[in-house]
Amino acid sequence: MALYHNGNLLTHSGDAAFTQIHSPGGHTPHSGIYRCLGCGREVVSETAKPLPPQNHHQHSSFQGHIRWQMAVYADHNAK
Repeated sequence: MALYHNGNLLTHSGDAAFTQIHSPGGHTPHSGIYRCLGCGREVVSETAKPLPPQNHHQHSSFQGHIRWQMAVYADHNAK
């Protein structure tokens, strides 16, 4: 789970982008931290670059397929 030190640096968002599920190797729609829904592993990925591929890490059959979901959006336009 992503950790933070200063909550004042984060803003809650109900944007639908946080509910989208992405396949391994798919393009990253928004720069940020992505979490694997099967095992909880987190990675940083940049806009338009591929998310980690299927062989990035292995799952047991109980964990299912690797699926990425954005946990933290890196807002490059913040003022």
